[in-house]
Amino acid sequence: MFRPALKQARVTRSAFSSVRFASTGSQSLKERMQQLIPKEIENVKAIRAEHGKKSFGPVTVDQLYGGMRGLPALIWDGSVLDPEEGIRFRNYTIPDIQRLLPTAPGGSEPLPEGLFWLLLTGEVPTPEQVKALSADWASRAEIPGFVQELIDRCPPTLHPMSQFSLAVTALNHDSAFAKAYANGISKKEYWGPVFEDCMDLIAKLPAIAGRIYQNVYGQKNLPPIDPTKDYSANLATLLGFGDNEGFVELLRLYVTIHSDHEGGNVSAHTGKLVGSALSDPFLSFAASLNGLAGPLHGLANQEVLVWLTKMQEKIGEDATDEAVKEYVWSTLKGGQVVPGYGHAVLRKTDPRYMAQREFALKHLPEDKLFKLVGQVYEIVPGVLLEAGKAKNPWPNVDAHSGVLLTHYGLNQMQFYTVLFGISRAFGVAAQLIWDRALGAPLERPKSYSSEIIKKMFTGKN
Repeated sequence: MFRPALKQARVTRSAFSSVRFASTGSQSLKERMQQLIPKEIENVKAIRAEHGKKSFGPVTVDQLYGGMRGLPALIWDGSVLDPEEGIRFRNYTIPDIQRLLPTAPGGSEPLPEGLFWLLLTGEVPTPEQVKALSADWASRAEIPGFVQELIDRCPPTLHPMSQFSLAVTALNHDSAFAKAYANGISKKEYWGPVFEDCMDLIAKLPAIAGRIYQNVYGQKNLPPIDPTKDYSANLATLLGFGDNEGFVELLRLYVTIHSDHEGGNVSAHTGKLVGSALSDPFLSFAASLNGLAGPLHGLANQEVLVWLTKMQEKIGEDATDEAVKEYVWSTLKGGQVVPGYGHAVLRKTDPRYMAQREFALKHLPEDKLFKLVGQVYEIVPGVLLEAGKAKNPWPNVDAHSGVLLTHYGLNQMQFYTVLFGISRAFGVAAQLIWDRALGAPLERPKSYSSEIIKKMFTGKN
């Protein structure tokens, strides 16, 4: 049987026994940032002084017409995507962070709070620092009354992502950065109020998402935020699943692995671009959400689940491998793609997919839809290679996430991208803080018309 590329070997905790925490358990995230920023400013100055005039490689006309695919054009410090190895968060792989980041008492999945600390500082936080960050976000979680009313007045037929973007945009009303800028704050101090806005943004997303979910899907009233619980536990409670520890653990993993995927994807780049105009983090992230809502980006996991459920309806719950293979071929012959397979950068099985697969093997090994996902995992890459349809036939993160959410009862597929949006806020916010700390300029790349491209090469080989 054809098997996709083996997952990256796990690194044992003992291999990281020498990891040192540069900060103490009593130091806040903002205090640590105040220490790191001057050092990083000097680091960037040194890089530009030594390498600033060096070429980074040629730009081809195909890259201009092809969506700038692979064009080196951004600085993004939180994560880098390696085609063979997958995502690295500040040089830590997903298996690394699963082993090193603090977990909740009795839990085994990394807490997103720890991942945010890592994205900002490059350091693995202590459990005490993560607990303090959880409490800080809980204290900031309440959304203004007018934003609550704004969400409540949305018709339930308005897509949850549209409501989500609308509510995040409205938070701009209380932006610390917008007020500080209007009062003439020094450029060197921009990062401070941007940090406060980003902390408020992340903190308020669960309450916004919970209110949208309850309004659209007719659930019970929202409970209050529990200051003693972690971010994912409160999010699960606001969605109505707080009593299911398996779902809470899933959210911890989900938010962590979806948080950042370097800077070139639509949502990340949009947030950075809009932020470069000194739009506050609420406006910047709302723009990110509008990009994430597209079917070629954040809606992909919804398309995967639709395809899987249609397959299950047609060939049955316990279909043979041959039946699955025939269905895959029928999808391709019908002029459609197999959703969840292939990636713009990766050339192996997405480590985020593997993390979710391992979660499923641990928590829901007998789930019928998960078993179908497993069959697809074994069959699709071989079919795609045979059909010549993909340079990378391996599954990406979207091939698995919807099945896990469905297992625990969150089967409203239109809401899935909202959860993706909550996750992506971590990476976008971390980069916005650093962009303002380092004085990143307004983004303004040069564009060309097709006519100019033709004239540029007229008479040249």
